[in-house]
Amino acid sequence: MLVARPWRSAARTDAGKVRARNEDAFLDAPQQGLWVVADGMGGHQKGDIASQLIVSSLAELPVQGDFDERLKGIRQCLHWLNRRLGQELTVTAGRHDSIIGSTVVALLVEGNRAACIWAGDSRCYLWRNQRLYQLSKDHSLQQQLIDEQQMSVEQAKDHPAANALTRAVGAAEQLALDVLELEVYPGDAFLLCSDGLYQGLGSDALGDALSLTAPKVALARLFDGALRGSARDNLTAVVIRQ
Repeated sequence: MLVARPWRSAARTDAGKVRARNEDAFLDAPQQGLWVVADGMGGHQKGDIASQLIVSSLAELPVQGDFDERLKGIRQCLHWLNRRLGQELTVTAGRHDSIIGSTVVALLVEGNRAACIWAGDSRCYLWRNQRLYQLSKDHSLQQQLIDEQQMSVEQAKDHPAANALTRAVGAAEQLALDVLELEVYPGDAFLLCSDGLYQGLGSDALGDALSLTAPKVALARLFDGALRGSARDNLTAVVIRQ
C-alpha cells in the first residue's frame, strides 16, 4: 500500500514597516492537512480579535470524517463565526460605523484532493509545472470593477476605494464563501497569503520563491522581497508542499 507523503509547510507573519499592530493570523497544521490565513480588517476595531478567532476556531475542528465532511465543517464554522462577529459587534460597539471582520483563505488537503475556501482578498496560489496559478479571486472593489466595468487592472487600482472588500467574515449578515476544489499532483506547492505580501511582490517573485523546494527557504525569499519594499501593511504567508 502506498502511503501519501506528508505535506511540509512553513508560516510567518510580520507587522510590516508602518502598522503598529499586526491584525493578521495564520494556521499551519500539516498534520491536519489544514492551513489558513486571516487578515483582520485594517483600521477597524478588533481586527486582530476577528482573525485570531477564525484561526483558533478552525484549528479546533475535528479531523475525523471524510474530505467532504471536513470541508462542510469548515464552511459551517465560518458561517457561525460570521454570525458571532455580527452579534459581538452589536453588543460591544453600539455604533454602526465599526465592523469586527476579517478575510479568510483556507486550504484543506487529503490524499489527492484539495479545496480552497475564501472570503475577501487574502489569496491562494498554486505552483505547478513551473507555472503560477492564482486559485482564489479577490472579493474587492478593484476586482469588481475589472469584472463588471471591464476596467484594466491599472484603471481599477486607481479607484479611490480599490482596496475596499466586498466580502469578509463579520462584514455582513450573510456570508458568501467561494470554494474551489482540485486534484493534487506530485510536486505541487501552495501559497496562502494576505494582501500585504502579494501587493509588494509581482507574480514572477512569487513563482521564484515557490520554485524553491524547502518551504522555509521559500518563505524567507518571499519576506526578504516584501520587506525590501514599502511593506505598508501586515504581511503573512504560508508555503505548503509535499
